[in-house]
Amino acid sequence: MTLSLALTAAAALLAAEPSSLPAGHPPLGAGSQPSAAPSPGGGALPPGHPAFGSDAPPSGTGALPQGHPPMTGRAPPNAEELLQQLEGMQGLRERDKTFEIASSLGKLYYANGRPSEALDYLLQAEAKAKPARELFLAQKKKLGTGAVKSAAEAGCGFNAQTPVEEMAKVAAERAKKGDTAGAVACARAALEPVLDVEVMRANALMLTSDAPGALKVFEGVLEVAPSNADALFGRSALLYETRGEDVKALHTAREGFEAFAMAHPGSPRTPLANKLARMVGEVEKAGGMTKWQATRAEDRRIRATKLDLQHQSPLMARGPMQGAAAPGAGSGGDNTAAPTISQETMQAMQNVEHTPELEAQLTQTVEQGEDLLAHGRYDEALAAYRQVMPLRPDGRVKAGLAWTLVGLGKPTADRVWGVAVSSDPAAVDQLGETLKSKGDTRGAKALWAKLAASAPDYAARASLQAKLEP
Repeated sequence: MTLSLALTAAAALLAAEPSSLPAGHPPLGAGSQPSAAPSPGGGALPPGHPAFGSDAPPSGTGALPQGHPPMTGRAPPNAEELLQQLEGMQGLRERDKTFEIASSLGKLYYANGRPSEALDYLLQAEAKAKPARELFLAQKKKLGTGAVKSAAEAGCGFNAQTPVEEMAKVAAERAKKGDTAGAVACARAALEPVLDVEVMRANALMLTSDAPGALKVFEGVLEVAPSNADALFGRSALLYETRGEDVKALHTAREGFEAFAMAHPGSPRTPLANKLARMVGEVEKAGGMTKWQATRAEDRRIRATKLDLQHQSPLMARGPMQGAAAPGAGSGGDNTAAPTISQETMQAMQNVEHTPELEAQLTQTVEQGEDLLAHGRYDEALAAYRQVMPLRPDGRVKAGLAWTLVGLGKPTADRVWGVAVSSDPAAVDQLGETLKSKGDTRGAKALWAKLAASAPDYAARASLQAKLEP
């Protein structure tokens, strides 16, 4: 319901309130006075001018619509003036009201930044619609999975002005006659404005710090309308905000955001819903907000200390193939042993976001390593591959690292070479092509010869022997 309708309904309510005008004062909106009645300035009114206080329309305009407030010659009150007048009415909150009047008052208070005062009126409106809700749920259960017709398709006979309670009566009559589909359609139409009121009450509860109450109301809306946009988004956002350690609640929140995006692809909130669905999914996978935040903190630490390819930290300079020395080992031990990395660190490294900028840096570093290999600068090539391996342990990087260790004659060379060949012999073969293209024909043939000896089946399939011929 719009604010203008709320103002109109509130004005109508005030018009029906007994006035306390001075004795002998003509009632506002009373019958027409003679057209020659004096004007406020003392002169006669122009011909055809409506008399002051008359509820008769100007000549030639026809009758006023039914329910239109009397024409008094005054400007209609604004929202602030209406609220002041409403607050002066004794027993207004307790007075019985129609759904339309109660919801209008709730809307008026809510739209003017007074959610706590809106709640009473919104609840009163929902109470008037309770029979329609109960009838809909009962008849919908009876109908089963069948499609719900529109009110027009079911011939409910409603229009935009049909009161909610009248629509509920029509639905009840359909149910008595055994017309389940018709009862569901008419009751669902009656609940359409009610759902708007319920969503507004949920928002008012959130604004008054009653998150559990708001969640309950959102659930009620979704019970009637599972794809309601405001309820889907509001419930998911509230679950994520207030129950971040509850994995089950996070699962529900993620599904809600996904359902919103699927049901409302054209909504301006859909991009945000998709983003939140991914974010909630990460928190759910981590086991809750606290664990997810810890992972993010570790991720940031890794970024700051290990993933900067331009400004290397001491650990990054050592690289992934160098770790703590074995117990009792001296400083002269092999510096290509596997590092000691915590499980949390490994997880954080795997979760690093691979942005286009990072991928470009990684590719550039791999290409530098290959160029260094082609020129026999193995120590520098090893440093380059150490930088890339934690982030891109693919066949190309493994092949380059393995051939670097072979060139340096490291004790771990055979083991790393075996891993590279067994996992992706084609990548090792391609490294030979790269070395040859950079002018290292001798190195390329040495690599192919070693590959042929290590993987004879692949050598036969790839015709490596032809590459080894002069």
